[in-house]
Amino acid sequence: MRSERTEMRKRQMPAAQETTDSTPGQPGAGDRGSNTCCFCWCCCCSCSCLTVRNQKEQRPRRPSHELRREELPTCEESPSPTLEEVNAWAQSFDKVMLTPAGRNAFREFLRTEFSEENMLFWMACEELKKEANKTIIEEKARIIYEDYISILSPKEVSLDSRVREVINRNMVEPSQHIFDDAQLQIYTLMHRDSYPRFMNSALYKDLLQSLAEKSVEA
Repeated sequence: MRSERTEMRKRQMPAAQETTDSTPGQPGAGDRGSNTCCFCWCCCCSCSCLTVRNQKEQRPRRPSHELRREELPTCEESPSPTLEEVNAWAQSFDKVMLTPAGRNAFREFLRTEFSEENMLFWMACEELKKEANKTIIEEKARIIYEDYISILSPKEVSLDSRVREVINRNMVEPSQHIFDDAQLQIYTLMHRDSYPRFMNSALYKDLLQSLAEKSVEA
């Protein structure tokens, strides 16, 4: 009889200890909620350390090159073209590309044909050639590659495989002339394909007519 009572007490002791450990104020599960640096043990925990960490992860992070992307040319400031200048555009494509006014007018036309990226790429290459700082050259070359050479870019320009392979090899250590072949190829494309249509476009003819009317009035 006595041995049975002793056995019953042994069985009751672990249950009593578990009840004591789970009561508030005692070390146990209650402390996990108050420890702001804890490793949360359940998905429903509102631990402050996880909240701060989640907020940091949700903040948009901008690559370093995004801070300088606006340095690349987007639009050139130039005075209004003269009648003589606009007439000269009909003589050759080189005359169009020679002045900011000509490039802006041609770029506006390219925008109507959804091929503005050709002019933007050509202008970016011209800016790259002016750089002498190695770090800036590498940064701008990477931006140009991502914007106009990468097949993942919506502004990818049309280049043949040979030119692309050369650029890919040279991107390891780019120079200010890394895109020279590609720039020439795009220049030739604009000359042969877009320039004749620009000369016959309403944009060019309207500009020419308005300047001619102003010269008569003067």
